[in-house]
Amino acid sequence: MITPFNPDDEYILEDERVLLRPLIASDIDILLPYAINEPDTWKYSAVNPAGEEGMRAYVDGALKARAEGKEYAFIVYDKQTHEYAGCTRFYDIQPQYQSLQLGYTWYGEKFRATGLNRHCKFLLLQFAFEQLGIIRVEFRADANNARSIAAMKALGCKVDGTLRSVMPLEDGTRRNTIVLSILKDEWESGAKEALRGKLS
Repeated sequence: MITPFNPDDEYILEDERVLLRPLIASDIDILLPYAINEPDTWKYSAVNPAGEEGMRAYVDGALKARAEGKEYAFIVYDKQTHEYAGCTRFYDIQPQYQSLQLGYTWYGEKFRATGLNRHCKFLLLQFAFEQLGIIRVEFRADANNARSIAAMKALGCKVDGTLRSVMPLEDGTRRNTIVLSILKDEWESGAKEALRGKLS
C-alpha cells in the first residue's frame, strides 16, 4: 500500500540480517567511536563526521533536516554481530516529483564487504518504491570512489552522468560527482529479484 512520506513517522525496516531505525540524538554515543577511531571512513564524503565535533554536527544536521521534512536518516544495526554498524539516509526527498536520493551511507570497517550493505539497500529501495510511491531513486558519489560506484552498479543502478567540479575538497582540489539512479520500472522488471539473489 502506497503511503506518502511523513517525516514524523517512525519507519523501521528489517530482515533477518539487518535493522534500520530512525537516527536519534542519543545515537551520538554509539557512533562516536567510529568518528574517533576510523576517520578514513569519510575520505570521499562531502560531509565528514570524523572526530567528536564532526559527528555531533553530523547527527544534529540529520535531525534538523528530518524535522524540516527534507531528509530521513537511519542507524544500521547488524543482527549477525549484534552491533550498530553505521548510518544511511534518504535525502533531497521530493514527493511532488516522486523522487529522492539515497546516500550518506557509511559503515564501520568490520562491516564492509560482509553483505550488510546489500541487505540495507534492498530494504530501502523496496520501501521507497513499494510503500512511498517513489519513481526514481538517485545515488551520488565522488567520481574517484571506485568501491562505492561498484556497489551502486551491483544494486542495478545506471549511470546518468558526471557533475564536474562540484565542490572544493580539503586537499585543495575539486570533486567530480557521479550520478546514478534506479527507476521503479527497473526495480519491478528484474532489479529487485537480481538484488534479492545476491543477499547472503
